[in-house]
Amino acid sequence: MIKIEEIQQHGKEQFDAAVAAAGSLQKGVQAIAIAVGDYTRKSFEDGNAFTEKLAGVKSLDKAIEVQTEYAKTAYETFVVESQKIGELYADLARQTYKPFEDFAAKFVPVAR
Repeated sequence: MIKIEEIQQHGKEQFDAAVAAAGSLQKGVQAIAIAVGDYTRKSFEDGNAFTEKLAGVKSLDKAIEVQTEYAKTAYETFVVESQKIGELYADLARQTYKPFEDFAAKFVPVAR
């Protein structure tokens, strides 16, 4: 027979897990927002620098060279930043789920 104290204890543990998950969620979303903001700012600055550099070229060959250089750099930056932000999302999921994983482990038997 389940006692009231056990139900209250399980409710408290579940609430504590939800609070911990909310804290992890907040920190993770903040880290993602900062990373996206940093990437956006860098992308904007790089785009402005490219425009200024392109405006100063005197020949078609130099314009193609400047555009190719910018495209390569922009792509490389995009790949690196996408991987970084993707890892932040994965870490967010792990950290947010962790308190519930610990809580659920008490009730689900481990397969051996």
